[in-house]
Amino acid sequence: MTKSEPTFSPFSPKYKKACLALFDQNCPRYFSPNEKADYKMFLSGKPAGYSVGFLGKEVVAACGLTSITELGQARLSWILVSNHHKGQGLGHTMMTHMLEQAKQNRVQRIDIAASHLSADFFAKFGAKEILRTENGWGPEMHRVDMLLQL
Repeated sequence: MTKSEPTFSPFSPKYKKACLALFDQNCPRYFSPNEKADYKMFLSGKPAGYSVGFLGKEVVAACGLTSITELGQARLSWILVSNHHKGQGLGHTMMTHMLEQAKQNRVQRIDIAASHLSADFFAKFGAKEILRTENGWGPEMHRVDMLLQL
């Protein structure tokens, strides 16, 4: 676990540069380079439900429970962890944070579009694979659509 727990703040444009730096740290290992344009567009839309995680003043994570509907559905969006803090429990802390958000918003179903490299992480929280698309995110980056029922 991390030495101290991260704090989360809603995303604002002032965090865009730090979030893009997190993306770059995770590319091409966890994200295909062609996804960066999509992430930039996502951030430019000032996404409701997207959060930035801090350890002190350092941005170390970004994640979101977005597109929450009245029917109790939501989407897990763009989970990123700083390479300098991997293996310290930040992913687990982010998922706990998002599951708490889901509970507060009465979300019963979370759709997750993962890669083949991150799907096992989400499976630990009960997400089930519903579709796999070879090269769905780019060359050698397979898309795994998952569903997490709460």
